Amino acid sequence: MKTQLIKDILVSQPDGRTLTVCGWVRTKRESKNLVFIQVNDGSCFASVQLTLDRENPADASVNLNSIENELKKITTGASIQAEGKLVPSPASGQAVEVALVSLTVLGEAPADAYPLQKKNHSLEFLRENAHLRARTNTFGAVARMRSQMAYAIHTFFQDRGFQYVHTPIITASDAEGAGEMFQVTTLSMEKIAENGVSAGAKGMSAEKAAALVDYGKDFFGKKASLTVSGQLEAETYATALSRVYTFGPTFRAENSNTTRHLAEFWMIEPEIAFFDLNDNMDIAEEFVKYLLNWALTKCTADMQFFNDRIQKGIIDTLAHVVNSDFVRITYTEAVAELEKNADKFEFKPYWGCDLQSEHEKFLTEVVYKRPVIVTGYPKEIKAFYMKLNEDGKTVRAMDVLVPGLGEIIGGSEREADYDVLLDRIRKLGLNPDDYRWYLDLRRFGSVPHSGFGLGFERLLLYVTGMGNIRDVIPYPRAPKLADF
Repeated sequence: MKTQLIKDILVSQPDGRTLTVCGWVRTKRESKNLVFIQVNDGSCFASVQLTLDRENPADASVNLNSIENELKKITTGASIQAEGKLVPSPASGQAVEVALVSLTVLGEAPADAYPLQKKNHSLEFLRENAHLRARTNTFGAVARMRSQMAYAIHTFFQDRGFQYVHTPIITASDAEGAGEMFQVTTLSMEKIAENGVSAGAKGMSAEKAAALVDYGKDFFGKKASLTVSGQLEAETYATALSRVYTFGPTFRAENSNTTRHLAEFWMIEPEIAFFDLNDNMDIAEEFVKYLLNWALTKCTADMQFFNDRIQKGIIDTLAHVVNSDFVRITYTEAVAELEKNADKFEFKPYWGCDLQSEHEKFLTEVVYKRPVIVTGYPKEIKAFYMKLNEDGKTVRAMDVLVPGLGEIIGGSEREADYDVLLDRIRKLGLNPDDYRWYLDLRRFGSVPHSGFGLGFERLLLYVTGMGNIRDVIPYPRAPKLADF
């Protein structure tokens, strides 16, 4: 069957031609002579209206008995195939409608069993029915926005000469040095547990018990985990291809059951050779503006829905960011500004603290009233690979903060000096052998290079105005949550 997408139908001229429409029924209304069916196929926010005038059908060939039999099966959620004539619509808000010629119910959705009826459902209820929630207005709009933002990301980098690199999901190194990683193993969990119980009975510490595990017998012959970042591997390609980016899933075993954390999420991580921190800030600002402008100009119907139903004023918020010059301040300057207003915060600011969301929002929404890029963070709160400043206390890191969210991008100029990087790895208690290949980049043709990371779901939270990160990914993974 060759069907016409609803997004194309709605911008067509009402020329009376016959076309085929497929989709899921949102509503059905009937009077004595008239029938109205709202159908949506997910291709756009709007639905198309199918109509039937029992006394004056669209075509002499219409089999009214057949259509009436199919109408009896139609409830909210049923899937249908309809043929009809594209005609002008007298209803407000739509230029065209489809006058039925034939109707076939492809799949019924009994009203006593189908979870999504014509009423408002809580977001929590929809999370419990995540396999169906994309059929709602809200999650259909989120899904389309997720697709559009992914396309925009690839377009931005491809148009600027970046090469797309697929970095491994399974790794033997911890890119962040935080240890919050999901282990990947083919060893018997039952045997490991049994050995642990035996070791505990002998009074052995957890560390010594863990040392009994023979990783030589594991699939990779060493301890392996799901990646928390593709950055380190991306750097190897940046030092060969100059400009690269990754876009893939990452995993963090952080026990944070909040509206802003996921255990599985997608990251965009460009790495650029011959770029210093200033270059890095320039392209990060350009990137954010590009993505938000794409959402505003190419996703207008969905953005209007988010503005009207999810977060009032979200369109103006995004437009303000697009049209602003980002302020650039040092971490020291930011903390000094925050300390002037310390009584306003739950977490009191001080030099050396990791900036909290409330601090970031204060800087962007109260002090500067526009996006802010903060640079020069204390080395103790940043990753080992960031380039040290001459003061020996701070690193050439940068965080991009936006009004209404806080941090949206984190990045840095990378340490290009072999001896300095090796010293940092050792001081942080990491094993240099695990980073031998990474250190080689500093031994052979080392160059200044920079990069940053953008959490895809964090971006989607921002452009949609949704309040929970679990609602901007199809199937969220979080502590005690791995359904579907």
